[in-house]
Amino acid sequence: MTQQSFVKRRGKSWDEFELAVRGGKKSLRERASWFPTGYRELTQDLNTARAHGFDPIVIERLNSLVLEGNQVLYAGRTWSLKYAVDFALGIFPRAVRSRWRSFAAASILFFGLMLFFGFLCIRNPSMVYMIMGEDVIMNLQSMYNPDSAYYLTPRNVSSDADMFGFYIYNNISIAFRTFASGILAGVGSIFILSFNGIFLGAAAGHIINIGFTETFFPFIIGHSSFELIAIVLSAQAGLLLGFSFFFPRGLPRSVSLKMAGKVALPIIAGAACMLVIAACIEAFWSSRHEFPLALRYSFGAIGWVILILYFTFAGRFSGRKQP
Repeated sequence: MTQQSFVKRRGKSWDEFELAVRGGKKSLRERASWFPTGYRELTQDLNTARAHGFDPIVIERLNSLVLEGNQVLYAGRTWSLKYAVDFALGIFPRAVRSRWRSFAAASILFFGLMLFFGFLCIRNPSMVYMIMGEDVIMNLQSMYNPDSAYYLTPRNVSSDADMFGFYIYNNISIAFRTFASGILAGVGSIFILSFNGIFLGAAAGHIINIGFTETFFPFIIGHSSFELIAIVLSAQAGLLLGFSFFFPRGLPRSVSLKMAGKVALPIIAGAACMLVIAACIEAFWSSRHEFPLALRYSFGAIGWVILILYFTFAGRFSGRKQP
């Protein structure tokens, strides 16, 4: 490859990228959907120019454009009400949709294992003792026994608030462990996601076998949509980081991680927000055993429908695309 042929073939793309970063906000908005791809190609061009020892002027131009593009992509944003609304109604759901394959893979793994082990434990009740310890099983039975003090004694507002804090700590800690462990080529995220799917499936199967369904399912249905989907999203974000680190696709690993982080971080941030909502529902709604079963099941079903519609349509028609 000669420098002349290289510049002739790639020069138009460089000019367009330069116009995007130096032509003002309007020019950048017009190229928003193309910009990340252009930045990735520009980084590859810079590596190619350095590897072939091209003219320092060419290398310096490319290096300058890469630095300016990096500032555009990864510059910090100040939070405001407008940005929070934009994040909730656009950035977050678009980020999930833009990597729908990883979301689908995590969902199939999690819910598939949950259903499989739930069915397995229903057909083979002794199987639950191979998955969970006897102490865990006894605690589970105590929690959902309709004759226990937990159900016969209504909680007060103070107790609800205490449980709200506990649920937030427990759920978000699981989510961030699932996310952070993804850096190990995604294996950590897969392991934690699989473990939770197996555990929840076995727990549900055991509850069905001992006949505590009228206390178990009405309790979990209200917050299940937000909590379970958030766990899947945490694994998705971890998988994105792990994949980008071990498979940088010709980019320097630092650049590959930064680009993956631009999608993964909104996903994990959105998942954390969903877990806060789940904790709020679990503490102040799910524990209200006096509410009619039809109302509690309807509330839970509405939650699933809302999330399906949200991740399918939110931000789709706003005119801004998530790279």
